[in-house]
Amino acid sequence: MQLPARLGKYELQEFLGGGMSHVYRAFDTVIGRAVAVKILVEPASQDPEARDRFLAEARTAARVTHENVISIYDFGVDEEKGLFMVMEFLQGEDLRQAIKNGHTGDLQSKLRIALQIARALDFIHKNRIIHRDIKPENVHINASGVVKLMDFGIAKSEDLSRTQPGYVLGTPYYMAPEQVRGEQLTGLVDVYAFGVLLFELLTGQKPFAADSVDRIFYSILNVPLDVTPLVSAGVPQPVIQLVAACNAKAAAERPQGFAPIIAELERLIGGRPAEASAGQRRPEAAAPQKSRTAAIVAALAAMLIIGMIGAYFVFKPAPAPKIVELAQTISTSTGEMVLVPAGNFLYGQTKQVASLPPFYIDKTEVSNAAYAQFSQATGHALPENFAGGHPDYPVVNVTIGDARQFAQWAGKRLPTDLEWEKAARGTDGRAFPWGNEKDASRTNTDPSDARLPESADLLRPVDSFSSGASPYGALQMIGNAWELVDKQRAPAADLRPFRSLTPPLQPGEPWYMVRGQSAWEPLADAAIWDSSAVPARWKSLHVGFRCAKDAH
Repeated sequence: MQLPARLGKYELQEFLGGGMSHVYRAFDTVIGRAVAVKILVEPASQDPEARDRFLAEARTAARVTHENVISIYDFGVDEEKGLFMVMEFLQGEDLRQAIKNGHTGDLQSKLRIALQIARALDFIHKNRIIHRDIKPENVHINASGVVKLMDFGIAKSEDLSRTQPGYVLGTPYYMAPEQVRGEQLTGLVDVYAFGVLLFELLTGQKPFAADSVDRIFYSILNVPLDVTPLVSAGVPQPVIQLVAACNAKAAAERPQGFAPIIAELERLIGGRPAEASAGQRRPEAAAPQKSRTAAIVAALAAMLIIGMIGAYFVFKPAPAPKIVELAQTISTSTGEMVLVPAGNFLYGQTKQVASLPPFYIDKTEVSNAAYAQFSQATGHALPENFAGGHPDYPVVNVTIGDARQFAQWAGKRLPTDLEWEKAARGTDGRAFPWGNEKDASRTNTDPSDARLPESADLLRPVDSFSSGASPYGALQMIGNAWELVDKQRAPAADLRPFRSLTPPLQPGEPWYMVRGQSAWEPLADAAIWDSSAVPARWKSLHVGFRCAKDAH
């Protein structure tokens, strides 16, 4: 296809690859955002089974909304180009490339990647969907370490019965024994595939080598898991136990879903010590051997112990989830944080359902006082025209890079767009943090439609407007300063405010989302769910930030 080309309102700009389907980087000319467009091409478009699978993927993925699952925006049929699907445009690399390129980080980083994958799978299972094709190529990771589960091409739900027992689909290395045998499948096939993927993430290699599909299937059905590569890679025993449990050949011996897997990964990431086990104890030095017979007996005993340890790794069930009661607020050196509990919530203009794990968010925007503390500790430059005389005002004139460095120093991170919205809105899809009544007196926003002057004096202390608090107690989620969130977005439609950048804006330059309005705009009906975007190097009196932190 000669590019650029049009498909309805989408301008196809770059071919990204594909086989039976071709994927393009595209631009939604109505909404003004970058998207990925997947088109089913000939001869697959003439194959009824391929068409059914393509449509099933679109329908299945479109009803799943989770921060770790790729978003499906649209799908349909074009007279000239046929079936198409419009997806979230992801920047970064798939997990296969990340493993190969050494971009997965240390053990803690790898476990955080695994935790996000597990959370995505737990969510789709709760929506009665089995993915059935978990592998590194179907996991995307961006530069910030955010994971997205992709490709629901062979996913199966309870109301989707086109794949019957005896009909095998999947990628051979990651298929569970019952999947190889063509038996009726449950979500435990995803648990097995997750175990294979986790083995590969930790070691850089698959659990076994084989040069044909027949040999792969034989190993899956008959060859016990060899944990030696995990041991050689320095993987701690509790992690090895988790991998082995997920890779149990009998489905009943695996963790029964992703809830216990998530609980164990959270425990491991939290760094709490594991209980000592027989596999960890160091044997005392053996007494000097007195005869050849004694040596043989000792060797046989050692072999028996090794076999028992191997069986222990394979068959030991995953630890039961631990219930941890989280504090409603926590104090940090840069301010108080409030808890946003786990669970479903309504987001966006159409109040779609999404789910997030628990997290903490700063009660207030980051203040000038906190930023000055960071600057003094690290030598990081203060923002231009820094209002040191107002230590309780929000820090502004910072880029997303500045905000990320502050967050890292503070032991925190920037919130995602979904986290920001849940923290601002609660679970019930309300129109404003305080409820559904539009009341500008609860926010520091422009009370009129007149253009306000460019002056930091319009800002107010970060702990002001307590009457406008969110359901979790976060203040000024709307008003005072726009807040940067860790979400890339398509460039703004109106580029005029950014023409003062030096050097000038370049095509492909990253833009990031800002949420919540500022003191320079009147309170909008869409303030709680709408967003704007700024270039990564943009600084403005209008833009500040607050931080988030995982809850363990």
